[in-house]
Amino acid sequence: MKNLTLYRFTLSGHSHRAELFTSLLKLDVNMVDVALQNGEHKQSDFLEMNIFGQVPVLKHNDNIISDSNAILVYLAQQFDENKTWYPEDVLTQAQIQRWLSVAAGLVASGPCSARLVTVFGAQLDHQNAINIAHTLFNTMDAYLQNREYLVGTQPTIADIANFSYIAHAPEGGVSLEQYPNILRWLNNIRNLDGFIAMPETKAGLLA
Repeated sequence: MKNLTLYRFTLSGHSHRAELFTSLLKLDVNMVDVALQNGEHKQSDFLEMNIFGQVPVLKHNDNIISDSNAILVYLAQQFDENKTWYPEDVLTQAQIQRWLSVAAGLVASGPCSARLVTVFGAQLDHQNAINIAHTLFNTMDAYLQNREYLVGTQPTIADIANFSYIAHAPEGGVSLEQYPNILRWLNNIRNLDGFIAMPETKAGLLA
C-alpha cells in the first residue's frame, strides 16, 4: 500500500499531469476532489498543505508535496524503479528541467491562460495568451520534427508536464491543426500504457 492521496480539480491541467503520471506508474492513489468553485483551496486546512492555495497537492505518508512539476519529480524518484521517467544522468535531468520550466512558463502564460479565459472566465488578455501559445507551438513543432518525445528516445516527465494544456489548447481558442509534429507527439503520449484523458470542455474552438 503506497498510502498516496492526490488533491485535485478534474478540469485543471496541473492536476491532470499529476493524475496522469500516477496512472502511468500504475499507483494506487486516493483521489480527493477540491471544490475550487467554493474556494475550498483558500481555506485554512488546504493552505496548511499548500501556502499558495493551488491544486494539485500530493500526500504520501507524512510527506506533502505541492506544485505539479514537483509532484512529477517526487513520484519519479520514489516509484519509478527503472529510472526512465527521470533518468539519473545529470545532462538528461537538466534537459528535462528545461521543459519543466517551459511548462511553468510559456505553457502557463500561453495555452493554459487562454483556456482559463474561455473555460473559467478569467480576466486575462486572451489574445496575448493565444499569441504566446502560437509562438511556443511554432518552436516546439520545429523541435519535434525528428523526435518522438521532448527529451531522449522515450517518454519522461518532461512530456507529462507539457501534455495536458497543449492537448487542450483548442478549448482556449488555440488551433493545433498547423502543428503536425506536436499532434504526433500528443498521440505518442495518448498511446502510452496507462494513459488517462482530462475531461474535455466545450469551449473555445470546441464550443
